[in-house]
Amino acid sequence: MKYLVLIGDGMGDFPLDELGGKTPLMVAKKPYMDMMAKSGICGKVITIPQGFPPGSDIACMSLYGYDPRKYYTGRAPIEFYGMGYEMEKNDVVFRCNLVYLREEGDRLIMGDYSSGHISMEESLSLISSLNERIKEERISFFPGLGYRNIMLWRDGEWRMETSPPHDIQGKDIKDFLPKGEGSSFLVEIMEKAREILSDHEVNRERIKRGLLPANSIWLWGQGKKADFLPFKEKFNLTGATVCAVHLVKGISRLAGLFTPYVEGATGYLDTDFSAKAKKAIELLSEFNVVYVHVEAPDEASHQGDLKEKIKAIENIDSKILGPIYEEKGDEVRFLIVTDHFTPIQLRTHYRSPTPFVIFDRNLRKNNPDSTFSEMLDGPIYTADQLLSIFFGKNQP
Repeated sequence: MKYLVLIGDGMGDFPLDELGGKTPLMVAKKPYMDMMAKSGICGKVITIPQGFPPGSDIACMSLYGYDPRKYYTGRAPIEFYGMGYEMEKNDVVFRCNLVYLREEGDRLIMGDYSSGHISMEESLSLISSLNERIKEERISFFPGLGYRNIMLWRDGEWRMETSPPHDIQGKDIKDFLPKGEGSSFLVEIMEKAREILSDHEVNRERIKRGLLPANSIWLWGQGKKADFLPFKEKFNLTGATVCAVHLVKGISRLAGLFTPYVEGATGYLDTDFSAKAKKAIELLSEFNVVYVHVEAPDEASHQGDLKEKIKAIENIDSKILGPIYEEKGDEVRFLIVTDHFTPIQLRTHYRSPTPFVIFDRNLRKNNPDSTFSEMLDGPIYTADQLLSIFFGKNQP
C-alpha cells in the first residue's frame, strides 16, 4: 500500500452570508473529494494542541506526526532548514517579511504583509542591500521566497513576544512591535531597515509602476535549532513531500523526507497544480508516503478573496487529486485534510478541529449524504491518532 497525504492549507472557513450560509468548501466543485467522503473514513482532527497559536508550522508539524509540544522551537528555524541552510546551537533565526508600512500622520499602519507579493528578483536585491548596509556582526539576512525571508542573530535572544504581520493588516504597528528581552535591538534593526528600504531603487521603480513598496521588514516567528526523529525511524516508511513554501519544506527535511524542487510551484495562487500532481505520481513509484501541500487557499483567505479561495479548492480537486486518483487509485490510500481554518472574514488563522477523509478503493463506508467540508460527521482525533488509523496501525 502507498499513502498520499493532501494538505489544502487554510481551506477551513466559516459559513458566509454571500454563499447562502455555506462555506467555500461546501460550494466548491470538488467531485473527487466528495466521492471519497461518501465511502471513506470521515471525521475531524485537532492539528493545533492547546496553548499553541493556530499557524501552519504547528498544524503541519502535527500532520507529519511530530507533536509540537516536543519538537517545536519556533517557526523561523523550520523555514531556515526549508531554504537549505544550517544553523548553530546558539543561533536564533527570525521570519523576516518584506512589508509595506503606510504612514497615517504619526502612525505607521501595516499596509501589506507581503508588499503586494514582491517578486523574487526584487526581494533578492533588497535583502542584499540590508546585508551590505546594516553593520552588525551578529546579524545576517538570507533570501527566501519573495516576501518571505530570514534574519539570523548569532548568540541572540529568542524568548521575546512577536506578532505575525498577516494578523495585523490595517492596524497601527506600535502595539505589535517585539516585546521582552532583546526586543529593543530588534526594533532598532527594523528601523534601520526602513531607512535603507524606503529610498531603495527597487521601491522607487515599484511606486512608478503603481505597486506597493517593500519599505520595511517585520521580524517574527523566532526560534532556535530544531531536532526531529527521522520519519523512517518513527513510522518505518520512506517518504517525500511536494510543496513550495519553505515552512513545509523545512518540516519535511527535518524529518528526513525527500523534498524535491518542483518547477512552477510558487506557494501562491498562481502555483502549477498540475506540476505538483505529476511530481507526486512520480514519487509514489519510489516512496511509501508522499505529502502534497498546497498553499493557495490560505493565501486567498489572507487577501479576503472569496472567489480565488473557491477556485483554489477546485484546482486542488481537479488538477491534483483527480489525476493522482486516476493514475494511482488502485494502489494508494488517500488522506485529504486541511491544516487549519483561515476564515475569509478574519483573514488570519483560527483554531478549530479540521475535516479529514481517509479513502482507498477497499473501503466501503456508507456516507451517501457526505461531502468534504467543515460539516463532516465523525469522531474527533488527535493528529497522532489520525496517522495511526491512516497507516493501518489502529482501527477507527
